[in-house]
Amino acid sequence: MPTIAESIYSRAGIGTPVELPKAGTALENRYVFDSSAREIMAMAERGLVKIVSERRSTEGADALITDVVFVKTS
Repeated sequence: MPTIAESIYSRAGIGTPVELPKAGTALENRYVFDSSAREIMAMAERGLVKIVSERRSTEGADALITDVVFVKTS
């Protein structure tokens, strides 16, 4: 069974900005959202997506990710 991030990635169109959704999804929980956002960030490290924008709850790498927009590259 694919993760939430994998499902969103698989439905994304190449070159189209995708904002990781929150309202009305399992991602409403900020910890679930952060986990999925970090999975998208790991996809960026592998070259599958490019991060367009990202916001965190506070400064620092360990702060919760509150928003992320990505573009599928392949």
